[in-house]
Amino acid sequence: MPGVLFAIALLVVGALAYSGTSEEQRAQLIRALRKASARPRAVAARNRLECDPFLDVLRARTRFAVVTPILIALNVIVFVSMIFGRGSLADPETLVAWGANFGPRTTNGEWWRLVTAPFVHAGLLPLVVNLTALAQLGLILERIVGRRALAAVYVAAGVLAGLVSIAAHPVVVSAGASAAIASLYGLLIACGVWDLFRPTETPIPLAAGKRLAPAAALFLVYNTFDGGIELKAEFVSFVAGLVAGLVLTSRVGDRRPERRVFGAVTAAMTALAIVVAVPLRGIADVRPEIARVLDIEGRTVPVYRAAEARSSKGQTSATSLADLIEQKIMPELQAARDRLAALRGVPQEHRHFVADAAEYLKLRHESWRLRAEGLRRIAKPLRRDQASAGLLESTWRARAETEHRVTQVMLGRAEGTERASLEALQRLKPPAPSTPASP
Repeated sequence: MPGVLFAIALLVVGALAYSGTSEEQRAQLIRALRKASARPRAVAARNRLECDPFLDVLRARTRFAVVTPILIALNVIVFVSMIFGRGSLADPETLVAWGANFGPRTTNGEWWRLVTAPFVHAGLLPLVVNLTALAQLGLILERIVGRRALAAVYVAAGVLAGLVSIAAHPVVVSAGASAAIASLYGLLIACGVWDLFRPTETPIPLAAGKRLAPAAALFLVYNTFDGGIELKAEFVSFVAGLVAGLVLTSRVGDRRPERRVFGAVTAAMTALAIVVAVPLRGIADVRPEIARVLDIEGRTVPVYRAAEARSSKGQTSATSLADLIEQKIMPELQAARDRLAALRGVPQEHRHFVADAAEYLKLRHESWRLRAEGLRRIAKPLRRDQASAGLLESTWRARAETEHRVTQVMLGRAEGTERASLEALQRLKPPAPSTPASP
């Protein structure tokens, strides 16, 4: 988490700088900080006084906010449950288990993850940053545009951001409410835009924007440094909130959307989500198949080695070894090759895993085929029969030596192909969900 590391580095540098100063220098620093903070405190106090009439009107209009506290409570409940649950918060598998968004799982029947992912956070700092912004924005917007509009924009934007995350990075685990909250900033700006063109019952004062600015700056800075690859999802969510807000709050004199307008916007956002989701269906989760491929060598080789040991003691024949290869080992390798070939929708990030697995299976299948053929040649050496009885001894011996050399070359090729297959197997590692990001 670059943002966390950056904050820790600043704290360490500040502590070292502070410890290297004298008492007098520390006193001067404290006085300077107090003086520097006096003006921001005065500005904040003045903003509060200017905002009070606006906030009083909102409270009179809607006494209790319901949706925002519920959203905050759900985020907190899930996070506390994760803390006391199994697994590390930073582990992608833990996040997926709690409902985070992961392309191969989401697009194969677990679409509900698009709704649950915004309530899953990978750490305390992103939770605090997101909930601080949500509390400030939500308590105002819920009273301006209404509960239904706030909930619809929040959920729809979160779903759309999840789809954008899958499209951009299908094997990256995404979780967090930053994209859904970005849509609320778009919704707030839409309200402000309409205030410029027509009168409203509750115009948003400039002081309210100033009051929201610190949390908005913290939200922007943190997500810029910590959620780099997912900023496109947050931007799309912001635009979605802005466009939806311009439509929902277009009513003259009142930002509460009419039922028909609310229904039309909700239907449009649902249709957009479906259009985006349809091409993403069926992203392959190659991890189970790769795990089975990695397990083949550990299952088949010990069985063959045990049979080979019995053969060296005269307890079984070379023909039996060849039968074991052709009837047990090669069919298993071929079945694995067929399953790999049948995979569809393999994400770009996992295609090299599939290619390495396919190369290993191809080479290993060929090595076993050559070994089985060599064993059958050993089991049936060239013997003198009636057809060769008339041949000179030297001629027959030359033919026998040629047959022996062919057999040895075949077994040598089997060994070489086996080594090449094991090199491909060493390159193959089980893919895991990538580092979580905050959409």
